[in-house]
This record gives sequence, C-alpha cells and structure tokens, in this order.
Amino acid sequence: MNDLYRSLGVDQYLSAFAWFALLLSIYGLPLGWLAWRRQIYPTGMLLAGFLLPAFVSWLLLVTTVLYWPIIAVDAALVLFAVIDLCTLPKQSSFTAERETPRTASLRKPQQVHLTITNPTRRACEATVRDGLPVELTGTPEEFELLLEPLSRMTVEYRLESKRRGAFTLNEVHVRARSRWKFWQRLLQLPARTELHVYPDMRQLSEYAILARTNRLSLMGLRRTRKIGQDNEFERLRDYSPDDNFKHIDWRATSRRNKLTVKDFQSNQSQRLLFMLDCGRMMTNEAAGLSLLDHGLNAMLMLSYVALSHGDSVGLLCFSDEIHSFVPPRSGMQQMNRLLHTAYDRFPRLVESRYDLAFMHLAQQVHKRSMVVLVTNVIDEVNSHQIERYLTAAAGRHLTLGVLLRDRAVFEAADSEYPNDILLYRAAAAADILSWRAQVLADLNRKGVLSLDVFPEDLTAPLVNRYLEIKARHLL
Repeated sequence: MNDLYRSLGVDQYLSAFAWFALLLSIYGLPLGWLAWRRQIYPTGMLLAGFLLPAFVSWLLLVTTVLYWPIIAVDAALVLFAVIDLCTLPKQSSFTAERETPRTASLRKPQQVHLTITNPTRRACEATVRDGLPVELTGTPEEFELLLEPLSRMTVEYRLESKRRGAFTLNEVHVRARSRWKFWQRLLQLPARTELHVYPDMRQLSEYAILARTNRLSLMGLRRTRKIGQDNEFERLRDYSPDDNFKHIDWRATSRRNKLTVKDFQSNQSQRLLFMLDCGRMMTNEAAGLSLLDHGLNAMLMLSYVALSHGDSVGLLCFSDEIHSFVPPRSGMQQMNRLLHTAYDRFPRLVESRYDLAFMHLAQQVHKRSMVVLVTNVIDEVNSHQIERYLTAAAGRHLTLGVLLRDRAVFEAADSEYPNDILLYRAAAAADILSWRAQVLADLNRKGVLSLDVFPEDLTAPLVNRYLEIKARHLL
C-alpha cells in the first residue's frame, strides 16, 4: 500500500499539506492570541509579505530544492515582524481630551475638538475616531494623524444628533501603527463627556434677533391687528405700513428724523398650558423627525414667545400615564424647566389615556388658561376621545386642538390622473380627509379652537394663532 501511495505521489501532497497546516498553526495561534488579549492585528503589508513564501511553498510538491530558501525567508519575515512588534505604542502612549458644549440641538451641527497627546519620544502614525453612539454622527468620521514626539494635535469635526436625549461619550478610538507598519493596535483612550441633545433651540435666538429688528415676517409670523387697545406703554419702534397713525410719537419722530410709533403691552399674566401626546399616534415621522419632535419644537418656540409677553407657560406630557408636569409659571427661567422636562421624552407604542391627562389638568390647573393639545387623529376611537375631553375642558379653559396631518394621505388624494390601484388609494385618502374635516368642524362647532397643519410647518401657524388670540382678547 505504501508503494502504491508512493507511486501515485500522494505522500508528497500529504507532506505538503502537513507542512502547510504546521505553518498555519505556528502563525495563526500567536496572531489569535495577540488579537484576543492585546488588540493587536497584522496589517495588509505583513499579510502580503507572508503570502509570497506561502504560495512559493506549493512548489515543494514539484521539487525540494527551494526548501531551505523558503525556510530562510520565513525566518527573516518572522524576525522582522517580531522586531516591529516591539515598536507598537502602548495604552499609556497617548491621552485624549474632548472639548464640546454640554448641550446641543437636534439635527444641528455642533463643533467638537479632539486633542491627542503623544508624551513619548517616538513619532507615531495613527487613525483617530471618536467613540460616538449610533444616534450621533461625526463629519469627518476619522482622522489620519502623524503625532510627533512630545507633541499634541487638535482636530475638529461636526457632530450631529439624530435623536434627543442624554448621551455619554466615554472613549476615543485610536488605531496606532508600528514603525514599519507591519502591526496595528486598537486603543480606547478614556475621555468622558456628558452631552444633552435638546429640541431645536436656535429658532429661539433667531426669533429674538428678528423681534428686535421688527422682521418677524421672515419666520412666517404675521402682525395681528389688535381689537381694542391695551394702555400700558412698552417701547418705541420704527413705523410700519400697517400701524395706526394715532400711535405715531411725533416728538421721537422729529428727534430721530424717522417715523416712530408707540408699542403697548398686551394683557399679561395669562396662562398657557401645553398637553403633549407621547403615545403611539406621535411615532410617525415627517421630514426626518417624529411627530413628537415637531410638536416639541413648536412648543418651545411658542413658550419663548409667551414668556417674552409676560405670560405663564406650563407643560403636561402623557401617554398611558402622566410622564411629567410643569406648573405654569412666568419668567425666562421657566424655559430651562421646560427644556429639561421635554428633551428626553420620546413617543411610546401605547394607547394614550386622554381621560387621565384631562383629570390631572383639572386637579392641578384651576385658573382659566389656554390649553393646547398637540396630537394626531387616525381613527374614530381617539377622535371621539379628543372631541369629548376638549369640549368638556372648554367650559373652564380656552382649548386649542392641534391635529397634525399625514402628508402621505394628502399626496395620495391629490395625485394627478390616478389609475388602477392609485385610483382606489386616492378614493380611500379622500374619504379619510373628509372624515378628518368633519372632526375639525365638530370641534369648532362645540367651541374648541383647532389647528390642522403639517408637522414640519407647525411652528409659525401655532405662534400666529396665539398672537391672534391675544389680540382678540379671547383668553
């Protein structure tokens, strides 16, 4: 049998495979241990260096003349790899610092500075990447750095969050390479930072700037003609075409050589309470944000406007339970309370308890207030509950129901030249819109104010409705 195997050359193949398996065990076991215990991995350069003698080793099936040259090349590569392995930086070779504000706005770029320090006397090439949760994205994602001896380098990237909430950034990832680039080590440098992502707050500063320059129309806010007039003087400002001539201050006009009018304060110390639905009907998305995010952005904007007018603002978040309640108070310090209450609130896949929310409202708020319910209607069950409890509360408060639209339904109903399946979709969408219009008509008929808008367009119509109510002295 052995003579038969020898005549067929099988023993040569078996010998070659045995050597190949031996080489794999010799190289593979140390590499696996380095990767598992030390986070050290070979680079493509080292793998390419070992592949060449590995392929040449198959020539041993034909001739054994190359046996010792291949052994010598393998030994030389192993020697160079071991020497280069000793030049890999250690965990203590780098330190990292992260500089970023503690607060950020949702989907608004935020500048972050990373400082990597090399306290050793050896230069090193490294790839640096910040350890961000999946909800945060950095642009650019990583940096290729050449860290000189006894030096530090600062890089900058833009951080953007896809979700509100509190995040903890614990480490900075560094992939350091050896001197001859045969090896690379993955390091995690501790750099703990707390980051709170709030709803979009930059619109508040934009409002303040435009209000001072009398250009609020750029944000979609319109001037509302007041019915009646409050008597308390507030400020002087430039004349605009829709101002009453009786309010022109001729002394200030002659002094400034520019038409100047008097502004009077609206009724103050009124109360505004938001009721934010955090249930399943607010989980849909529009323009990349959930309906609850759009409601929070509009709520914060209107809260800022109301507080600047001297009114009191409160907040009630609910779903199948009462999540948080901020009693109505005045003063700009109330903005911080509203932000800290709402920034980590997310929609839940549960049925909203309107009865529980309005019962809590009746127990906590006794004075007449403007109650703004931000929600969505998708079926008759929740529409009946919204109509029932808003109507019951209208006896004591001024209620405003904000019903967010579903753009997909409106686009299906407005499709041009529908045919086949699109015709049935358009008919179903038109039936839903007809039912929705009837719900709004029933609310208005029972003395409940309503606002029917797309989520991404909610802010300006909601503020305009508030200013209209203030101008008409409905509250």
